[in-house]
Amino acid sequence: MFPIRRSCLALIIALGMGAALAQAATAPPSADLAGASDSPLLKRYEGSIIISSDKRAFDELALPLGPLECPDPKARDAKNNRVFQPKIVSDLEGAYTRLVYLNPPGRSSLEVLRNYQDEVAAKGGEILYQCKGEACGGDPARGAAGGGGEQSLMMKLVAPERVTDDYFSPGGCALQSRIRDQRYFAARIPADGGDAYLALMTWVSTSSGSCRAFNDRAFTLAVLIEPKAREQKMVTVKAAEMASNLDSQGRIALYGVHFDFDKAVVKPESRPTLQEIAALLAADPALEILVVGHTDNQGGFAYNVELSQRRAQAVVKALTGDFGVAPGRLTPFGAGMAAPTASNDSEEGRAKNRRVELVKR
Repeated sequence: MFPIRRSCLALIIALGMGAALAQAATAPPSADLAGASDSPLLKRYEGSIIISSDKRAFDELALPLGPLECPDPKARDAKNNRVFQPKIVSDLEGAYTRLVYLNPPGRSSLEVLRNYQDEVAAKGGEILYQCKGEACGGDPARGAAGGGGEQSLMMKLVAPERVTDDYFSPGGCALQSRIRDQRYFAARIPADGGDAYLALMTWVSTSSGSCRAFNDRAFTLAVLIEPKAREQKMVTVKAAEMASNLDSQGRIALYGVHFDFDKAVVKPESRPTLQEIAALLAADPALEILVVGHTDNQGGFAYNVELSQRRAQAVVKALTGDFGVAPGRLTPFGAGMAAPTASNDSEEGRAKNRRVELVKR
């Protein structure tokens, strides 16, 4: 016999242990994930169990209201997937809840979905869009993970970087395994303070390996955005800081000018930032600036250019009408999605790209 080097022996042992771990199946849980609870706005399907939960006081959701499309076949995400985007999308902000349920054995994704639609109707809500399988666009057999293929609807609802469940946990098995019988609807539900929005998806797992215990089980993903004002935690950019950036960089990005989704009316909470812009101009009577509106890449190019132009004009109108700035010192310009500061492949990146910039003329 030939002697085996210690390093080779260690590798063989490690590979053997890895294979053994891969064969150890994750058992379906019998109780909710510790600390998880339903949203008061939405009942669960009878007998289902919460296996993944993500709740945030304030966050955003790009709610798909149309099938996924691939506008640029050459575009790839960080995992080398072809990029798909909803044909119609609603950018929402508010109290954020994401729950994944394991449904009882023997229940189909259709049965579970219909029960949730009944619940929406009972609350006086409205179904805004629904689809199933390939009609939803993208890869209908893919969850929120994987690379080298096409993005899926679930990747739009749960960005891969936001999946925090261990891969072989029940939540990880649900979100990252292959799937079939995908069904989806988006809805609006009356709630205190305004409307809440729901993205609900059901599917059946085609799990194997360590997740094989979930094979043929139906899951539910519910993502809720409820009306809630954002807490004003950021310090308003002062006129002196604006002046410094304009002198050193020729521009400054501002995130204190707010608009409702798809609107070009400056919201009242924008006033502190507008006051500082007015102070900036008052301190330097010779200063002239471009007011540049920027958007993310949700929606068509021409549409975003037009929206960003209207928003830039709204800022100029507020500065001249409410703060007495001479119109000749301000030039509105809509850049649309043409100058991102971050990747549009994530919700966080898109939020950074929606901004107003001042540019020194």
